[in-house]
Amino acid sequence: MTSLFSLICAKRSPERCTEAMRSALGAWRRAKPTGAHRSWGAASLYTSQQRRVVSHGATRAVLALLAVFALVAPASAERIKDLAQVGGVRGNALVGYGLVVGLDGSGDRTSQAPFTVQSLKNLLGELGVNVPANVNPQLKNVAAVAIHAELPPFAKPGQPIDITVSSVGNAVSLRGGSLLMAPLRGADGQVYAIAQGNLIVGGFGAQGKDGSRVSVNVPSVGRIPNGATVERALPDVFSGGGDITLNLHKNDFTTVSRMVAALNNAFGEGAARAIDGVTVAVNAPSDPGARIGLLARIENLELTPGSAPAKVVVNSRTGTVVIGAQVRVGAAAISHGSLTVTINENANVSQPGAFSGGQTVVTPQSTITATNDGSRMFKFNGGTTLDEIVHAVNAVGAAPGDLIAILEALKQAGALSAELEVI
Repeated sequence: MTSLFSLICAKRSPERCTEAMRSALGAWRRAKPTGAHRSWGAASLYTSQQRRVVSHGATRAVLALLAVFALVAPASAERIKDLAQVGGVRGNALVGYGLVVGLDGSGDRTSQAPFTVQSLKNLLGELGVNVPANVNPQLKNVAAVAIHAELPPFAKPGQPIDITVSSVGNAVSLRGGSLLMAPLRGADGQVYAIAQGNLIVGGFGAQGKDGSRVSVNVPSVGRIPNGATVERALPDVFSGGGDITLNLHKNDFTTVSRMVAALNNAFGEGAARAIDGVTVAVNAPSDPGARIGLLARIENLELTPGSAPAKVVVNSRTGTVVIGAQVRVGAAAISHGSLTVTINENANVSQPGAFSGGQTVVTPQSTITATNDGSRMFKFNGGTTLDEIVHAVNAVGAAPGDLIAILEALKQAGALSAELEVI
């Protein structure tokens, strides 16, 4: 029994573990057989009816324990790997500039993108081809492009990485093009990778001589899987010794506290300590192999993160409204109407009489009408949940724009117990 409770309490906070143990013991005592039925060794002395009583009592005890364990089992436990990242272990952005050649007439128009011609002349000069200064090639199969990629942590020279290629001129499409060798630099100006390869373009575009154009998706952007080779490794910040820091993806004091408790429970008291609402420091050995083994164990520890704050996110441009599960609304009565304004513009022509010497005049005539649809009043009771909010709003047929106005009014009235964020 003790080992069973230890196993169950390993991934729970002390408060929840104590509550679970008390509930389980109480259920066991209520369902456990008493008296002579405790002596299972003297089963030959029991009648068949007594055996059934003992069996039923044990069954009730087991079922009671299973029910208690199911109620207290963590429903939303997550791994530390999914909640935080190791400090210093991150990717680094790379950017570069290059030329895509071999396009089927869909490249830059050199009269409008002179930097493409300049880049091509510089490239040809490096390859030993001299182009006279007074010659400007009129090209349609070359496009100037920007290249960007992410250098993953611990990347070593010789490893490939994916790159994204985007047109910086007026190229119509990059389909069928090949990127010539181009360096990729980091924020410090150093070259960390070399890019080159054939593009994969998901979009399609076609243009007629009269200027008409058909485009599917975005044909001016493409990708090259494994299109760059790492040439320089990043400085090693992991093997320097000292504490290992874990940084939460989102600031939450509850999650930090529970993470420290889980780490101390797994590795001993004092193994971890909270730095702030995001960072947890863990004592770690200086040997790189031991540090990696410790992180492998830390990443797979599970804990229940703190509940997300009550928040309503509104996108005023698209009318999208996202309401969190923790949002509550106080008691309030709402009446929201819909005001529609219609403006019609007509042109009246005033024609003068014959031989009158007057001039024909066009005068605008505007007709403005405003209608206010009948509004319905509905009431929110105190502590209304998310489901009740959605049901009440749908009952009155409020559009997303109306819902935004209602939420803003509830916030101003103090009835909305949530943060209202407009993006």
